[in-house]
Amino acid sequence: DWSEDRLIADLVRGFGSGLPVLIRAPRAVRPWQHVLDALSGYLLLAERLYAEPVRYGEGWNFGPPAEDATEVRPIAERMAARWGDGASWQLDRAPQPHEATYLKLDCSKARSRLHWQPRCVSSLAAWTCCSVRWVTETIVIFLLSKTGQKG
Repeated sequence: DWSEDRLIADLVRGFGSGLPVLIRAPRAVRPWQHVLDALSGYLLLAERLYAEPVRYGEGWNFGPPAEDATEVRPIAERMAARWGDGASWQLDRAPQPHEATYLKLDCSKARSRLHWQPRCVSSLAAWTCCSVRWVTETIVIFLLSKTGQKG
């Protein structure tokens, strides 16, 4: 998701521009996950709903392990370190709308009843390193495709 106010997208855009990235709430805790993990949960749920709509027709959460709910700050610091070239971030001191400081999903029902587990990346540190590499490779492939070259 490359929309504005998405941490990874904002970091990549900011680091690429050479300017410090403004971060609203570095101490905010978020449940970090790869979109494919959530998608795998929804697909599994769709299968179960098709087979047994009454049994599975209720609310579900698909998210990361509890230990991957962490503050924004270490994500920004790890990505800046992996990016290199003086990449940095700073606190955005402008007035901000209220937002929750602690977000965490309870996915215990999906784990116990669907036997669903996130599989894309098993730790936040690995995910952060992989995301910088993926973003970099994706940008290079995109740029090469615009010039007609192959990577």
